[in-house]
Amino acid sequence: MAKEPAVIIKKVNKNKGHAHHGGAWKLAYADFVTAMMAFFLLMWLLGSTDEKTRKGISEYFQDPYEASLIDKGQIATLDEISPTEIDLQAEKNDQKQLEMLKEKIQDLIKANPELSQAKDQIKLETTDEGLRIQIIDNKNMPMFKLASSETEPEIRLIFRALAPVINQLPNKISINGHTDAKPFPPNRKGYTNWELSSDRANAARYELTQGGLADNKIMRVTGLSDSIPYNTADPDDPMNRRISIIVMNKKTEQHILQEAGAKSETTGNNTAPPLTKTPPDRPLDAGNTPIAANH
Repeated sequence: MAKEPAVIIKKVNKNKGHAHHGGAWKLAYADFVTAMMAFFLLMWLLGSTDEKTRKGISEYFQDPYEASLIDKGQIATLDEISPTEIDLQAEKNDQKQLEMLKEKIQDLIKANPELSQAKDQIKLETTDEGLRIQIIDNKNMPMFKLASSETEPEIRLIFRALAPVINQLPNKISINGHTDAKPFPPNRKGYTNWELSSDRANAARYELTQGGLADNKIMRVTGLSDSIPYNTADPDDPMNRRISIIVMNKKTEQHILQEAGAKSETTGNNTAPPLTKTPPDRPLDAGNTPIAANH
């Protein structure tokens, strides 16, 4: 009897996709669990915090550098930042605005041919008080008539060109008039360099307001005679005759208000920090200026 051949059975796995995609559901499940954790964490935060803290969280994620401060897991809103920190930020912003004003004036001088001719007479300097703009006398372009507070046409042009640019900032200004040390003749009794410097400062104020400077921006108009020379080595130097306009920073404004007995308006408290000032109107670049007529 012939022997039948053996039957061979071969198992074929037709669902080959499981070998490659068999773990995909685990990733989807992990994403789902993570999303649910984030959701429940959000619900817990909303239920366990007050309105002030929620506002701080919202502001932080909108602008983490400005809106809030994070320290050791605690969220500090602007209401909780110390007055010192607020004052420092305000000072930085104030200083930035004054630096921008300085650049605008420099651009104005370059762009205006008439101002460009007088560029050596216009001195810009950043000080502890603010931005100081000094306009110095020149024999070829004097500011005022001899021994008088009557302005010359060229200087009126300078004041009126500067006025709209200065007016762009809310900062208050002070105007100081200066003379050299040469005394008036004996026949001018009762009128000295003190009166002359005061009258010239007031004349400068008038020209600035005529040029568009708001009258309420002016906080102080002062005549300083020859008490603060531009050229300290030579009090009689004609370059000591000048008008100084100071666009004051907020700290200087508050200092003047306190000196006058007015109520301080600081952001943090009712006292402005003491000023550490350089002597007012002292130049950094006392160079050679052409000699002008006396006074």
